[in-house]
Amino acid sequence: MPVATAPLRRHSWSDYQQWPDEERWELIDGVAYNMTPAPTTKHQSMVGNLFSALMQHLSGKPCRPFIAPTDVKLSDFDVVQPDILAVCDASKITPSHIEGAPDLVVEVLSPSTSTKDLREKRALYQRAGVAEYLVIDPLEHYAILFRLSDDGQFDPGAVIGPQETLPLAVLEGEEIPLWEVFELPEPGSEPEVQGPV
Repeated sequence: MPVATAPLRRHSWSDYQQWPDEERWELIDGVAYNMTPAPTTKHQSMVGNLFSALMQHLSGKPCRPFIAPTDVKLSDFDVVQPDILAVCDASKITPSHIEGAPDLVVEVLSPSTSTKDLREKRALYQRAGVAEYLVIDPLEHYAILFRLSDDGQFDPGAVIGPQETLPLAVLEGEEIPLWEVFELPEPGSEPEVQGPV
């Protein structure tokens, strides 16, 4: 898990803007998390595949996808760089960052970040009002899609298998084949394995 600094004081957006550009940090409730080490090639491959699919499916639609590192300022004490995000309200897109909750946030899990992504970030995205939070496990080949309900809480999450499609609200009825994101064979393209007779 990324190393959190000792919480001597809460860091803010103004602090964050002073830190070196070559370093990657996130703020969650004022606590700074160092985003090193760099993601694995498998992680980056999953991110690239899904971002490419979102670019294709969102072409001509009002929502715009972004890929890390893109700063998302959720509050003065919460600044994150999700792997992928989509914003449907153009007023939230500034020259330097996204101001406010995206409509979709995607985090691809890695051993060093999975706990934070499933606990601290899930709670943060719920609190901030992110409509959909998608978590992808590139090793186990599944995804979990959390949707914000009318009471401002995420639902328990729908588990999506590698042979299924992603029914994201930002796609307005279109769906992305998850097997393409994982670079797996299309369902039905492999001969079935016969069991004992």
